[in-house]
Amino acid sequence: MSEAKIPYKIYLSEENMPKAWYNLRADMKKKPAPLLNPETLQPVKPEELEKVFCKELVQQELDDQTREIPIPEEIQDFYKMYRPSPVVRAYCLEKKLGTPAKIYYKFEGNNTSGSHKLNSAIAQAYYAKKQGLKGVTTETGAGQWGTALSMACSYFDLDCQVYMVKCSYEQKPFRREVMRTYGASVTPSPSMNTSVGRKILEEHPGTSGSLGCAISEAIEAASSQDGYRYVLGSVLNQVMLHQSVIGLETKAALDQYGVVPDVIIGCAGGGSNLGGLIAPFMGQKLRGEQDYQFIAVEPASCPSLTRGKYAYDYCDTGKVTPLAKMYTLGSGFIPSASHAGGLRYHGMNSTLSELLDQGLIEARSVEQTSVFDAAEQFARIEGILPAPESSHAIRVAIDEALKCKETGEEKTILFGLTGTGYFDLFAYEKFNNGEMSDYIPTDEDLAPGFASLPEVPESHD
Repeated sequence: MSEAKIPYKIYLSEENMPKAWYNLRADMKKKPAPLLNPETLQPVKPEELEKVFCKELVQQELDDQTREIPIPEEIQDFYKMYRPSPVVRAYCLEKKLGTPAKIYYKFEGNNTSGSHKLNSAIAQAYYAKKQGLKGVTTETGAGQWGTALSMACSYFDLDCQVYMVKCSYEQKPFRREVMRTYGASVTPSPSMNTSVGRKILEEHPGTSGSLGCAISEAIEAASSQDGYRYVLGSVLNQVMLHQSVIGLETKAALDQYGVVPDVIIGCAGGGSNLGGLIAPFMGQKLRGEQDYQFIAVEPASCPSLTRGKYAYDYCDTGKVTPLAKMYTLGSGFIPSASHAGGLRYHGMNSTLSELLDQGLIEARSVEQTSVFDAAEQFARIEGILPAPESSHAIRVAIDEALKCKETGEEKTILFGLTGTGYFDLFAYEKFNNGEMSDYIPTDEDLAPGFASLPEVPESHD
């Protein structure tokens, strides 16, 4: 199809929206390593996880064989309020860069939560309601997940308790108020509300918190209340499963116009949006049908993929979660108070970690000021103010397009624009005032986290 016929925004028709989530693990010959019980060091049993998570979500978490999992009709109906989301051809950015590359992005910010997080929030709230629970607890970094979950819980009349990383709680008061508007309670983490929070504050007085800290508190809160379960916005395979709607829609939309990306780029914190975007494309690669270059982009201040170790580790700072084999900086690592709060996690999704270990994806880290430079460039050219997290992908997409300008290659670049940055203006203010700095941890900074990794027999590792 000629380039002139490809519109700025490509939408699927409602009837062509995905009816099933795609489980990427089903097509992996070498599966991700199993979750382990930290006490027995044996693979966790479903009944052990069901004490913390909803029963059907546990089944999804442990299922690495079923390729397609039907999306319940109630969730499909909710999706139709804001999906399908558009795939946008960045004509203006291409022209400004003077690149022969073709640039596309999947925009997930067209809902009240402002991000892709609602795709999994509504699914997890649905299963909680179906199980007859009173409510759920969770953590949130930048606040997108907490906002999305508060919306989903409001829809299903569930109580929602959010532990928000302290630096984000202070930097993003308006996102906090959106959560409260939808009925959620929001607590800065670490807090004095939980025993694990009190312990972290005792060991790290004045800490700005981390996703690992907030996860520990949320799990304790769920475990101490009857009728509550814990839900998580990233990292877990069940979340990546729900986010596969991003990639399924993207591929179907591009297929309408015969567009095949060469490079697919996503920001990486816990891994759900990146995994969701690349899922059907990676499936093709695993089956030998098509080849793609996949790039995961993370902050240089929290470089789990680029400088972490591939090992079993706790998913939280308080060490109350199962052990997951992943690229990690150590569960005790507390990153600097960077503005991309959603990427301040010490580890990475186990499936993506295994794909990286196999060399099927590559990882890059970028510095904060460079990210915001790309964010403002994109905002001025494409008319969307991007979230700091999304801007990591924008940074590398621009870099790749400029490489094409140098070499004359006409590559097709696809990246995920995971959300908007209208609640992140404090960060933009810091950048515009020249008050933003770059922090890159030294090897000495990372050493304590690595030293605290649990010892796991080689039979598992």
